[in-house]
Amino acid sequence: MTSQQRRALFVIAFSQLLVLTLWFSASAVTTQLQDIWALTGSEVAWLTLAVQLGFVVGAFSLAMLNTSDVLPTRSLFAIAGTAGVIANTALAFVTTPGPAIALRFITGAALAGVYPSGLKAMAGWFERGRGTALGVLVGALTVGSATPHLIKGLGFEWRGVVLGASALAALGTIAMRWLVQDGPYEPPTLRFSWAHIGRIVKNQGYRLSTLGYLGHMWELYAMWTWVALFVAGSADTYGRSYGPVPVIVFFTIGVGGLAAWWAGRLSDRFGRTRVAGTAMAISGSCALVTPLIFGTSPFVVVPILMVWGASVVADSAQFSTMVTESTDPETRGTALTLQTALGFSLTLITIRLVPAIADSLTWRWAFPVLALGPAVGVAAMVRFKRSPASALLAGGIG
Repeated sequence: MTSQQRRALFVIAFSQLLVLTLWFSASAVTTQLQDIWALTGSEVAWLTLAVQLGFVVGAFSLAMLNTSDVLPTRSLFAIAGTAGVIANTALAFVTTPGPAIALRFITGAALAGVYPSGLKAMAGWFERGRGTALGVLVGALTVGSATPHLIKGLGFEWRGVVLGASALAALGTIAMRWLVQDGPYEPPTLRFSWAHIGRIVKNQGYRLSTLGYLGHMWELYAMWTWVALFVAGSADTYGRSYGPVPVIVFFTIGVGGLAAWWAGRLSDRFGRTRVAGTAMAISGSCALVTPLIFGTSPFVVVPILMVWGASVVADSAQFSTMVTESTDPETRGTALTLQTALGFSLTLITIRLVPAIADSLTWRWAFPVLALGPAVGVAAMVRFKRSPASALLAGGIG
């Protein structure tokens, strides 16, 4: 890795980490907002779902218009990051749930221009070692998503958490725009055409990697969103405190940052499909054992959640890497954006499904349904490994 690549790796990952603090800036303080605004259960759910829905609408719009390939990558990141900062900052000054939910929708739509363009920018700097590089980026995203829980755990009230996330995101937006240049593998901007979407979806490698990504997303955000209530419910059943729940949640989510980097290194050596499939097998198994550990000692519950938090993220970057390696470089941004749009659409189902199961059967039985996603994802990786498309991946080892 050259000195220029190391600099780019650090700046792009650092920028992504800081801007992605916007994602859970409201979800981390929903218990406080529920008391202050007298929120209903539906309104609490919508504070999270609005971000997901905004991301889906934004990502599909950007994909259909080829925006991620028509606009320069870092410019799109900067525009979207600025919009996200403004919307999130405004959240600190509203006093009712309606405007708050609308602002969360706008924040999610803005992040649809941040996440895929960060992936594209990183891929533009790396051809060899791309799995590791994108693993570092997804790891940074993971830590950034967890950071609002840490800010809350340090004792900040809800406005402090929201404004702190906005300040970090503003710094990340500035860093991406001014502290890094386009990489040597960054494709030139593309002219808009509806035909680009058709070319992408006809690609077998794209379809199989996206099917694996859908299995991954079925599990990921539902786990991230509701793990705090699972921990709180488990502690109540156990009859003793597990310690500060926001801190436990931060480390449960944040450990995925290290796992994503490590999985990226392994995928560059042993293959994308093998590493992604193994990670999904582990994470799905963790989801299945949650009823057995619920209400037991924190010395049992927390380590299992940490393993789950690591494995549920470890595969993420590899689906993006497979897309960049199996599709045409000039449509890379659109392919990544479309993949994330499809994946985040699926999260709208499981984020609502998990609490519905908990209401009916208690939190003990809320998470096993999430194992269905990894099961489908593992099957997709097996099929990808056996398909001609696997030869397109780095080293031809799938």
